Amino acid sequence: MLKKYATFGGRARRKEFWMFTLIQFVIVTALFALYLTTEVDAFYYLYLAYFFGTIIPTLAVSWRRLHDTGRSGGWYFIGAVPLIGGFWLLALLAGAGEPKANLYGPDPKAA
Repeated sequence: MLKKYATFGGRARRKEFWMFTLIQFVIVTALFALYLTTEVDAFYYLYLAYFFGTIIPTLAVSWRRLHDTGRSGGWYFIGAVPLIGGFWLLALLAGAGEPKANLYGPDPKAA
């Protein structure tokens, strides 16, 4: 899951991005649920450590996913636009990748 911890270059298939996102969601939700049900502070600190420890890989896989669609990773920041930005970013991340080599590398499906 964290093989490309801080790799911002290259491309990431939809499968790679969404599996990473699903695993992140499950782990973060489980840690926070453990904290809420037990009220043990250690679970909260573990949750925070995991959350902050995976910010860079989350940015990196999102960046590479945008590269796969033929866009610069800087499009990630469109999510900061109030109201519409998050939906726009979600649409960009969910879109199909370019089926051929692009500026950011060869088609990851072809490899």
